[in-house]
Amino acid sequence: MAGMAAISSETELRALHPPPKERTLRKQLDRVDRHCRRFIELSPFVVMATADAEGHMDATPRGGEPGFVRVADERTLLLPDRPGNNRLDSLSNLTEHPEIGLLFMVPGVDETLRVNGMVELRTDADLAEPFKVGRRAPAVVLRITVREAYLHCGKALMRSRLWSAEAQIDRSELPTLGEMLRDQTGSGAAESQAAMVARYHQELY
Repeated sequence: MAGMAAISSETELRALHPPPKERTLRKQLDRVDRHCRRFIELSPFVVMATADAEGHMDATPRGGEPGFVRVADERTLLLPDRPGNNRLDSLSNLTEHPEIGLLFMVPGVDETLRVNGMVELRTDADLAEPFKVGRRAPAVVLRITVREAYLHCGKALMRSRLWSAEAQIDRSELPTLGEMLRDQTGSGAAESQAAMVARYHQELY
């Protein structure tokens, strides 16, 4: 389109925006303080961003009971790896490029918490034991050394009305996941949504 151009430098980008406020810059911490700790304790859901050695990005959801990510100390978080699809995209990325970005959410709270840091993939029994569910402990625990912690304003969630009951989309607006996977993969009969949910419940831990 006429008049449009690609931005190719940070200087060009910043020319389109006012400078950040001093408080916006000062609220970035190099540790988890008591407010960040409480946010993590209440959070049952986090989006985890990783990249491989070539910079190819991946973002994946992680969830559990509130506080499933544990604060070991103000500079250390522990995140258990629960059973998934075994593609291991994120964990494989971390073996090549051990940096991580986390976005914590608390249901009903529009603010979010961003944490960036370095990761070790650990198999220590003493780290895995506290995360045991029944007899099953996670095979891997992510030991995250916090580099940055940042409480993010609620504008994005306010715009999206993410927690608003009136904004919820009825599941029938989409095909079942089984139907979508059948169409994408060309496989046979689609697994019903009820059967898939029942199977997921058996495989959560």
